[in-house]
Amino acid sequence: MKYDLNLLPVFVALMEERSVTRAANRLGMTQPALSNALGRLRDTLRDPLFIRERYGIRPTPRAEEIAPTIEAALARLDEVVVHQQDFDPTHAERQFLIAPNSYAELILMPALVARLRAQAPGIRLRMTPFGNDLAETGVISGTTAMVLGRIVDPPDNLVVQHLMDDGLACIVRSDHPDVDRAISRERYESLKHVNVLPPGRIRAGVFQALGKRNLKRDVAVSVTHFLAVPEMIAVTDYCATLPILICRGLERDPRLKVLPAPVDLGTFPVELAWHVRYRNDPAHRWLRAALIDTARSVSGTSGV
Repeated sequence: MKYDLNLLPVFVALMEERSVTRAANRLGMTQPALSNALGRLRDTLRDPLFIRERYGIRPTPRAEEIAPTIEAALARLDEVVVHQQDFDPTHAERQFLIAPNSYAELILMPALVARLRAQAPGIRLRMTPFGNDLAETGVISGTTAMVLGRIVDPPDNLVVQHLMDDGLACIVRSDHPDVDRAISRERYESLKHVNVLPPGRIRAGVFQALGKRNLKRDVAVSVTHFLAVPEMIAVTDYCATLPILICRGLERDPRLKVLPAPVDLGTFPVELAWHVRYRNDPAHRWLRAALIDTARSVSGTSGV
């Protein structure tokens, strides 16, 4: 039996996107062309494969059954092809879509960009928001090359690698009337606090760390990004609990002072995840190695 291998990526895109429009955009096809390909898929596999619903499409039981086999076959084909390709970072021209959480974007991305400028000037990065879960990042479908942050309950088609750990410290304004060189548990709990609520799982990590030590905060204001915190701390008598590596960067600000947390709040992990289809992609492997090395270099300065 003859069949068109070009139809298999169409099937995978429809399975992962659950939308004809998004699948067509992902594949660089028009919607009529994709609908035509879907018709041929249905004829080949003798099943409707996808049923239209109000907000997209739903795979049939037959589509759900054969999806793992088709995805594995395409991943294997990708490995065979890309394994034969050489990658020269000094001459490569390629763009990667990366979804870092706000911590990783602030701590890791500047150092990675500096490394790329020196070693791979043709590699371009485009950042996309981490969002509230992995599905929003695009990494589960493979449209995003990799995600950086706290990876919780990843699906089977993601590879997760630990990059580094960081801890938590406190900042107050340098001339704070009630805080000198240390902050006691009692003082910490008596102060007003600035809280960071970025999208994603890092918020759970901070709350869990405080909860495990039964450390209470009287939160006066919550912000969505770490960069908003220093300006608020500098003009108030508030306190903020932030990752140590972010605090290290704030030590250069004469308006602020960094203090150890009143109790040991433990550490939180920073992780890297990518779709299995990129496991043996030479350019992707090089960028992952560069990112891992960058994380080791940056985390080596951790500590208060």
